[in-house]
Amino acid sequence: MPVVIPQPVQRFINDHVVARLATADAAGQPHVIPFCYAFDGEHVYFVVDHKPKRQTGKPLKRIRNMLENPQAAIVIDDYDDDWTQLAYVLITGTTALVEDEAEYARILARLRERYPQYRAMDLTFADNAMVRISPTKVHAWGKIEQD
Repeated sequence: MPVVIPQPVQRFINDHVVARLATADAAGQPHVIPFCYAFDGEHVYFVVDHKPKRQTGKPLKRIRNMLENPQAAIVIDDYDDDWTQLAYVLITGTTALVEDEAEYARILARLRERYPQYRAMDLTFADNAMVRISPTKVHAWGKIEQD
């Protein structure tokens, strides 16, 4: 059963363009990176794009971790020197590779809408893995505008 995410929290998620993704391997070794994402009101997605990354012949560490341990966490936050303005959303959930081409196309269109850089990239279902993160818990804290 999907986690219900209140509208103010959904707006906070959609109003931000970068978040931090935490994964861990089978031994529990953590790995945290900033990442670009799309949120469809229920799931968070990202695609493995063509930015230059170290070429090792292996999948990216975040993908290797997700294949070993599907648990992940995402933090989307606002920092301000005025601490009354602080806010964050912490999403914990499970990861899965997107295996449905229609879902992939729908989310890729959303990613391209959010990030102009993706519009120039030749991203394809066959060559660029996409990950879906299904929230199991969402915790919002701080100054998040309420309806």
